[in-house]
Amino acid sequence: MAPGTTRPTSRDVAQAAGVSQAAVSLVLGGKWRGRVSEATAARVRDAARDLGYRPNLAARNLRLGRTRTVLLVVPALTTEFFAGVYTGAARVAAEHGFGVVLYPSPEGIGPARNPFASAQAALDGVLASSMAADALTALRGDQLPLVMLDSDPAGSLGAATVNLDIADGVRQIADHLLGLGHRRILHLAADVASWTFDVRARALAARVAAVPGTVLSTAAAALAIEDARAATETALSRPGPRPTALVCDDDKLAAGAYKALRRLGLRVPDDVSVTGLDDLALATALDPELTTVRLDAELFGERGMHALLAVLDGRAPDRGDIPVHLVVRGSTAPPSAS
Repeated sequence: MAPGTTRPTSRDVAQAAGVSQAAVSLVLGGKWRGRVSEATAARVRDAARDLGYRPNLAARNLRLGRTRTVLLVVPALTTEFFAGVYTGAARVAAEHGFGVVLYPSPEGIGPARNPFASAQAALDGVLASSMAADALTALRGDQLPLVMLDSDPAGSLGAATVNLDIADGVRQIADHLLGLGHRRILHLAADVASWTFDVRARALAARVAAVPGTVLSTAAAALAIEDARAATETALSRPGPRPTALVCDDDKLAAGAYKALRRLGLRVPDDVSVTGLDDLALATALDPELTTVRLDAELFGERGMHALLAVLDGRAPDRGDIPVHLVVRGSTAPPSAS
């Protein structure tokens, strides 16, 4: 816009399009469907573009009592998965004129401290990924809308819950290993009190129990490579027949399992097959490359943000878990004859 020119108003757009100001407000606010025709909406958008019209978001936000800012809380920023969640959430937020503040909880899945003097004054809503159901009381307040990601729908404090179909991912892993002929399986479980890891354990146990003659044992480890290495070495050094396959709760645990197997003089997959869950970049850095379940972190963030925007608009969010799928690579094979 040249200096000294007058900024076009919604009345100018209405006159150019031959519609009312109310119609302009509906179209440019994205709430026109079912209230004005598609042709009218197109005329309004064309007129706004030709005039160089931009809505006064500051005045609109003040009128609506909104900051157009949401908070995304994640357990940590030490894995690319949560970076993907943020990327997807921020993309959708930007398309709707919202900003996203990213906040890693200092206590991981534990209670998150409120980073604002008043969250309700600074935020429109909260999107919380992989957090315990009671971890966000300080952030949410009594009125702040909350959508939970990777959380128990039955026990969630959120107005909506968005989940990946983790249980199906674990069933895909179990079916793959059982189909290869594995009957002695070790579950390298994340030593974290979290709904998502409980789901993995239950799904694996149920699938393995359905096949006669199959033995499932468990070793727990913190979500760190060295802890996973130590737990795997201990588990595989126990007396009795050695497991022929390891099911790891995530790719980082699988990397620790690789180190343990090499220290014990065992080969992947000749002596022991290994699977992960996440499909991080780490999965293809390992040798052999890791069989794992791919979780679409960006889609997860997108769906979560769509759900939060629906809650803010008073609409019902879409339901249904996000599908996941197994990526078979070189870390799994039939058990050796020995």
